[in-house]
Amino acid sequence: MNTNVINNFLSIREYIKKNCLDNEIIKIIAVSKTFGEEKILPLLKNGNIHFGENKVQEAEVKWISLKQRFPNARLHMIGRLQSNKAKKAIQLFDFIHSLDNQKLADVLSNLENNNGKRIKYFIQVNLGSEDQKAGIQANVLDDFYTYCVKEKKLDVIGLMAIPPNDGNQEIHFKYLRDATLSLGLKELSMGMSGDYKIAIKYKSTFLRIGSSIFGNRT
Repeated sequence: MNTNVINNFLSIREYIKKNCLDNEIIKIIAVSKTFGEEKILPLLKNGNIHFGENKVQEAEVKWISLKQRFPNARLHMIGRLQSNKAKKAIQLFDFIHSLDNQKLADVLSNLENNNGKRIKYFIQVNLGSEDQKAGIQANVLDDFYTYCVKEKKLDVIGLMAIPPNDGNQEIHFKYLRDATLSLGLKELSMGMSGDYKIAIKYKSTFLRIGSSIFGNRT
């Protein structure tokens, strides 16, 4: 059993318990991209159910079998999702955190109707208008949310962002929290290994944590 992984996870959970009144509603998504079963299984066997992957193909290799063995596991797509990979994503994932354009919303809506499966979505917001990052631009967020929910009938439960690395995480997290509240949404996907303590302060409900649990990727 990989005790380091379990101890790292428990340490983060203990920090949440001590520093957040809403600790019961904060979920830790263990970002298992690039890591194999030997790192994932200890957490599954110790009751963690939320895991994140960045690529559909990698997730397919690992998680079809794992989800059969651990049916309570919930898999989160946290990377950019191309529309041509959406069919497999719908079949495998329970949450998609990277809904960020109308074409993708159209494809996902059609796939849900054809497959009879409902996914929970986060709209990804590009807080810094960074060309290298995915996400809807903040100035069209309201219209895109309306399109996804009213026209496409997608179950959008919250917002997600990867803030710019500009030292202003608090400003970005506050903006995303306020945007979430203004849309009447209950969930907020923000905070990774380097900034989850700040994200907790701004009411994140899903933390996407990889290296602080599993160790550095090689």
